[in-house]
Amino acid sequence: MPPEIAVISSTIVTAPDLLDRLKSHFTVHLMHEPGSYDAEAAKRCRAITTSGGTRVDAGTFDAFPEAGLVASFGVGYDSIDVAEAKRRGIRVTNTPGVLTDEVADLAIGLAIAVCRDLVTGDAYVRSGAWERQGALPLKRKVSGMRAGILGLGGIGLAIARRAAAFDMDLAWSGPRPKPDQPLPYLPSAVELAARSDLLFVCCPGGAETRHLVNAEVLKALGPEGYLINVARGSVVDERALVAALEAGSIAGAGLDVFEEEPKVPEALKNSPKVVLQPHVGSATVATRRAMGDLVFRNLEAWFAGRELVTPVA
Repeated sequence: MPPEIAVISSTIVTAPDLLDRLKSHFTVHLMHEPGSYDAEAAKRCRAITTSGGTRVDAGTFDAFPEAGLVASFGVGYDSIDVAEAKRRGIRVTNTPGVLTDEVADLAIGLAIAVCRDLVTGDAYVRSGAWERQGALPLKRKVSGMRAGILGLGGIGLAIARRAAAFDMDLAWSGPRPKPDQPLPYLPSAVELAARSDLLFVCCPGGAETRHLVNAEVLKALGPEGYLINVARGSVVDERALVAALEAGSIAGAGLDVFEEEPKVPEALKNSPKVVLQPHVGSATVATRRAMGDLVFRNLEAWFAGRELVTPVA
């Protein structure tokens, strides 16, 4: 009988070709829907496949006592208790690199959409208001803006390359400077926000970055500044963001992630200053297929006793 594995995230089920590929090599137990959990099967599963929206902690490991691998579909792994996995000798993998371009593309797209108010413009034409009421108010020029990048990893660097093509004046911040990085470095998110018209958030999630973008950072960004978040919802203090938008303390925001997604505060849904997306940074067929390929290759390598392709721990 092929090795038994568990799928505990619905994202895995919707990934192009991945589920079929898993089923052709493993005995797959689908436990991603409420009520679908099979305690007896869980005890036999030797690996878990998951994604960033699903919590994997000590309770999960207790339920899957034979699991030696957590293969996550996504670059972020803040929802996985990696320290507990290490303590138990459980390996963890993710899917870095293959989604970098897509997330960076979306970040720039959100910046253009919110600064040029593309969503409002689309609705204005469709409703017939253009014919009845004439032109919309003028919007903000994107090219030449001062852009701050909070987190200069792979995605941050990809955003920087794209922003440079728009002649943006770039700077960045992170936990420590990078000697080989020529872009100006600022030691705090507040300082970065203060010199930015656009603040791109692309740092990892987790306890260390929770509410890194707080009321002080938003105040520093200022009434002409825009926030773009393609990282994790936890990085931004959502209440502070709503307050800043309502008070006019910042000009607007483009958001792909939220603190309690898929729940989104009504104040954000109703704000004309915000462009919202349902966490679709990597959501293209090509990228999701590449992510699925990494998940499969990591599972294949682990069961064959080979070195993991993209280990986190």
